[in-house]
Amino acid sequence: MNVVEKKRTFDLEGRLIDFACIVIDTVKSLPSDRFTYYLGQQLIRSGTSPALNYGEALGAESRKDFIHKMRICLKELRETNICIKILCRSKYLSEARPIVRE
Repeated sequence: MNVVEKKRTFDLEGRLIDFACIVIDTVKSLPSDRFTYYLGQQLIRSGTSPALNYGEALGAESRKDFIHKMRICLKELRETNICIKILCRSKYLSEARPIVRE
């Protein structure tokens, strides 16, 4: 008896691109003041960077170069996480937002 296994594919590139789009939508929804302008700009930079750096990692010239670029992705995601936490604690973002859940 042949059992066909469905492989679950993990599309990291697609997930990072989706996350970048969520970041953009989130920043667009923030109220306009000097605090959200500053944090919003930072969130755009750090929240879209992982998708772009992942693309760079796929074209890495060596294993060491790939690891370095993936570490940059992780670093940017950590920075994004802190920025999101600041926005949540200062009541600019709700904990129920898709960006918080992701």
